[in-house]
Amino acid sequence: MPKTIKNAWASHFTFEKFLEAHKRASKGKHQTRDVLLFEMNLETNLSNLMRQIEKGTYHVGKYREFIIYEPKKRIIKALPYVDRVVHQWYVEEFIKPYMMPRFIMHTYACLPGRGGHKAVQDLQKMMRIMKRNYGNYYILKCDIKSYFYQINRPILFQIMKKKISDQKLIWFTKKMIFDEDGDTGIPIGNYTSQFFANIYLNELDHFVKEILHVRFYIRYMDDFILLCKDKETARYYYHIIENFVWDKLKLKFNKKSKYYPNKLGVDFCGYITYETFRKVRKRSKRHMREKIKKWNYEFIEGTIDWEEVERSWNSWLGHIRHANSYFLMKKYRDKLIFLDFIEKKLS
Repeated sequence: MPKTIKNAWASHFTFEKFLEAHKRASKGKHQTRDVLLFEMNLETNLSNLMRQIEKGTYHVGKYREFIIYEPKKRIIKALPYVDRVVHQWYVEEFIKPYMMPRFIMHTYACLPGRGGHKAVQDLQKMMRIMKRNYGNYYILKCDIKSYFYQINRPILFQIMKKKISDQKLIWFTKKMIFDEDGDTGIPIGNYTSQFFANIYLNELDHFVKEILHVRFYIRYMDDFILLCKDKETARYYYHIIENFVWDKLKLKFNKKSKYYPNKLGVDFCGYITYETFRKVRKRSKRHMREKIKKWNYEFIEGTIDWEEVERSWNSWLGHIRHANSYFLMKKYRDKLIFLDFIEKKLS
């Protein structure tokens, strides 16, 4: 992997690459109004888009905002379809092949072959080694306060610029990062944002591994964990990392960040993980109880949506199967008053 991205623009700036980006962006959305309109004059629209980029007249469109409340309240921003095509092209042609190989082994968000389940599996392996080597040990678990909203765009651009020597790519990367007014925050909902967010904390990853030489460190987006031999070591790392993320990245720890004995386990990526077993998060169990209560009521009223029940139930079963959950699954199955009607579907 070269130190900087050189002469990459021309080979990736082709009609075929933009057509591939459109196919990815439109996957599962072919019947939506935006995609249908774009495809009515597909070649012309793609050619016009490329011409705007080449001439430097391309501007990111206006965001549409909406709010979600699970797992917590967040403002989601959605771009017009043409901009989503641009994001697909930019990420797939430049971010994935050139930036992702620079990530450490134990970061897991947005990476093929990793993800939350892999993160939990690897964390448990690390915990077992610590238990074998030290008996009792300490866990330092941190996350960043309002992470996406606090990312400093000038700092993000400087991080990207250090890795790029292709001038056209530098120019376009700046356009992708500064797509709105202000220096703080990147939009939740953009395809680029999840990758920019991962690149931003990649600076922390390399600091922890290469400067602090921490053996057992793991990160999933803005949640990260260090396994430490004792309380004093955990306290030291807490303060030095807290200073690093503020001094270098202008980020602050969430108030939930703390260090504690290993016997309490680790709440991470949807599970409470211990050395020899895993539990399902209380929040996940509460949400399923609420759904079951709603489904039972809808069954009695004759308004139940069987496809939604099957999809949601099987998704939850797939999640809890990565924990020690046999009795939990049986307990919740018994709460379904209509189980006999769809036993084959839900089994």
